[in-house]
Amino acid sequence: MAESDTSGGKRVGATETSFAVVEQLREEGGLGVTEVADRVGISKSTAHAHLWTLVDLGYVVKEGPTYHLGLKFLDLGDHARTRQNLYHIAKQEVDELISAVGERGQVMVEENGRGVYIYQAKTERAIQTDSHIGTVVDLHATAVGKSYLAFLPDDDLEALLDTLELAARTDRTLTDRESLREELTLVRERGFALNDEERIAGMRAVGAPILSDDGRVLAALSVSGPTTRMNGEWFREEVPDKVTQAARIIGIKATYS
Repeated sequence: MAESDTSGGKRVGATETSFAVVEQLREEGGLGVTEVADRVGISKSTAHAHLWTLVDLGYVVKEGPTYHLGLKFLDLGDHARTRQNLYHIAKQEVDELISAVGERGQVMVEENGRGVYIYQAKTERAIQTDSHIGTVVDLHATAVGKSYLAFLPDDDLEALLDTLELAARTDRTLTDRESLREELTLVRERGFALNDEERIAGMRAVGAPILSDDGRVLAALSVSGPTTRMNGEWFREEVPDKVTQAARIIGIKATYS
């Protein structure tokens, strides 16, 4: 891959290729040289060179003919997460919230126009989906994302919306910008967001913004569960009360910590 100009300067093609290899290994769980070459769109010799460089650096391990991500990434991920002071502040409140609700909860921060889960907690009965700490999610298709967007200053919101690709994750996902704006206005008025099977069919969530004392949106918190349990007054009133209260406490602690 050649170097390309961006608004921030030049992008290094070799670096892009290495990270494309890493992303494919993450997505597939493990690949051989030929599979990596095919998926990234490079020659087998180039794929082999990138893989062996990553192996030599300790970021990839080879088991037979298959390459996997190495545990060295855990150290990088933990460092990135703990850099977020909010993680330490939110952990206890989220754990207590999830104990009371009996589902799964997550704290999300926004980075480069996407939501990233920096903490997640769940009970034994919680439904396991594809989300975990470090999962990157669409802001428009999640309760955490919509609650975050709704409390941004108008100029910041419009600037961010211009960059978002409103992809359909299910047939319920809001993919029209005007409809999304209307939804965000409602979220701001009531103080919380609902995700009614908009990211994953059969799953619902309630999200609330984590605000500083002066009203800046720092992050967002949500509780998610199956539609069989997240329904009726529990889903639309009781869980929102618990989530917004926990988010409010986290915001106060974040402001004065």
